[in-house]
Amino acid sequence: MSAGIATETDQALLQTWPLPSPEGSQSKEDRGRVLVIAGSLHVPGAALLSGEAALRAGAGKLAVGVPQDIALPVGLALPEAKVLPLPKTAAGSSTSSSALEHTAARADGVLLGPGMEDTQSLRSMVKRLSPILDCPLVADAGAIAGFHQPHALRHCPILTPHAGEMASLLDVDIEQVHTRGAEIALQVAANLNVLVVLKGPVTWIAAADGRLWVHRGGCTGLGTSGSGDVLAGLIVGLIARGASVEQASAWGVWLHGRAGELLSSEIGSVGFLARELAAWVPKLLDEVAGADAH
Repeated sequence: MSAGIATETDQALLQTWPLPSPEGSQSKEDRGRVLVIAGSLHVPGAALLSGEAALRAGAGKLAVGVPQDIALPVGLALPEAKVLPLPKTAAGSSTSSSALEHTAARADGVLLGPGMEDTQSLRSMVKRLSPILDCPLVADAGAIAGFHQPHALRHCPILTPHAGEMASLLDVDIEQVHTRGAEIALQVAANLNVLVVLKGPVTWIAAADGRLWVHRGGCTGLGTSGSGDVLAGLIVGLIARGASVEQASAWGVWLHGRAGELLSSEIGSVGFLARELAAWVPKLLDEVAGADAH
């Protein structure tokens, strides 16, 4: 599939595409429930980065599923979340549980994969969750490989690969992804019936029906450990608030990039931390909404 004309993802676009308003919300339930399944014994912080980002994007409630050995420290570090201890695999990741599946069935947005490697247990988790979910699933990091063939989910999932993960999914050279990013994103979106957020210095957002968006903002410093975990959390948080998968992806990518630009100007072009990104998001959300009002 050849790449079509891409819509620029910038503040001007977002002002014409307002998020569901939180005004009039009666409780945290009205802004949606997020379930983040993330982290491993080797990368426990991924759950923290994604979970906080989901809340900073405006989601009302957060549950985090992590391997049982790190459940207590994750809960102490992220006191806003309900923590679901999951059975641990030999590789230090986690498998599903009845409590996790009960929570997933009631969620408004689910994120799976940050800080997790591609393992058979993670692919099995994708299959177990597929008939349960009644909301969009964001698949990041190790969970992306679970979508090497068409899925059985009721709602369109979002895949958030960087170039290396996309190359692995397609078994192609990474240089092909770098040079044919838009075309490859559209091809995968159409073949797998998913929304693709192909991350990089230029980020392509491709829908299965051929719509294409491009984001050219951000900064060099966003290429740092944990940055993608924050982006995935932003996207799932916006979904929980009621945004469509396309809108949540466009907004999430812009918010992530703009937060990086602000940190770059305040701290330096490189050296700021992924954990510092999410704190800028509430202010950015208000700024875009305020500009739209005027």
